[in-house]
This record gives sequence, structure tokens and C-alpha cells, in this order.
Amino acid sequence: MTKKTGNQGRKPSVLDSFKPLLIDVAVPLGSYYLLKEAFGTSTFAALAWSSVVPAVRTVWGLVKERRTNGLAGLILVVNVVSLLLSFLSGDPRLMLAKDSGVSSTVAIGILVSVWLGKPMMTEGMKPFLVKGDADKEAAWQRMMSGAAAESAAFRSKERAFSVVWGLALLAECVARVVGAYTVPVDTMVWLGTVFLIAAMAIAFVVSGGLAVEPMERMLAAETEAGREQQPTLAAAA
Repeated sequence: MTKKTGNQGRKPSVLDSFKPLLIDVAVPLGSYYLLKEAFGTSTFAALAWSSVVPAVRTVWGLVKERRTNGLAGLILVVNVVSLLLSFLSGDPRLMLAKDSGVSSTVAIGILVSVWLGKPMMTEGMKPFLVKGDADKEAAWQRMMSGAAAESAAFRSKERAFSVVWGLALLAECVARVVGAYTVPVDTMVWLGTVFLIAAMAIAFVVSGGLAVEPMERMLAAETEAGREQQPTLAAAA
């Protein structure tokens, strides 16, 4: 029996599971608000620097993996559009409202991806459910391909996960725009960040109960069923 060394055989941590979502979404959005609010950089500079990670991820996906990274690409497009819009009027309320373009474009992209049958948030959720387990990976593939008994229910929950996040970010956008023209500018500067954090917290809780937990149970049941079939298939062979 070969002894596994280094990182081989190590069970992925929670951080490992959420890494794709953190890199593609949280890092670009977080760096934008950190640079702008904490370090006082201009909107243009904050957008430019926060575009580095999604730009690298998008190019890497195209060159090395021969596929597009949906989340990273969407964040990059949002930042480029926002850079162009930053040349508009210097009206402070317009600038505050313009910040909602980040979350609104991401939200619309997520909802459109559900409509197209390729929910964008799945890429960030899958590692959390599979956790690097080969049996769970196989069960996931059976669920997604329609080969498992509960495939339809599983795919429905997969779509629901992305819908919850899309609607939460869209609601955050609406709240930010309304606040930009009704709340004092000094208050809205920090309140906008509160809106974003609240939207993400609500999406995390709602999507967890509505989609992640049921999907985790279905995946566990399918994984167990697959393990029980392995001896039978081996004997038949």
C-alpha cells in the first residue's frame, strides 16, 4: 500500500471548498470597496486594481484550460464598464448610484445563466458539497446528467441557489440606488456597504436552507447508493 505524502489524501477544508467563489467574486468586490472606502483611492483606481484578479483568471482559463471562467469574466466586464462610466458627471449622488452597477450586472448575469440552463453560482457551490471526495464527484455527475433518481429535484435546487443570489444582489442594487437619491450622501457612503453585506448574508442563509442543505442530503444518499452498487458491479465483471 502506497503511503500518501504532502497534500495527497488531505480532506479539503472549508476554505478550500469556497476558494473558487472567494477568488472570482469576493476578492475583486472586496478589494474594490477596501481601496475606495478604507484607502481613499479614486473610483477609477479602485476599479482598475480590482480588475487584476478576474483579468488573470479569465485569461488563464482561456489559454490553459481552454474554457471561460464565467464568474471571473463577468466581474471583469463589470469593472471595465464601470471604468468607462467613471468618466461621467462628478455628481456625488450619481457616483453613489453608479456603484450599484457592480452588483446589478452580476445579479443579471446570474439570473440569465439560470435561464440559459447553466447556473453561474454552481461553480462556487460544487466544491463545498463535493469536498474533493471521488465518490461524491461521481454522484454529482450522475445527478447532473439525469442518471440518478433524484436528478430533477437536484437540478431544481441547483437553479434555486443561483436565483436566490441573483435576486439578493438585484435587491441590493435597488436599495443602493434609492438610498443614493434619498439618504444624505455622508450616510450613504457607509450604508451602501451595509446593504451589500446584508444582501450577501441573507442570500447565504436563504440559499443554504432552500438549496444547499437539500442538495447535500440528496448527494449523500446518491453517494451511498453508488458505493453499495460497486461490489455488485465488480462481481458481475
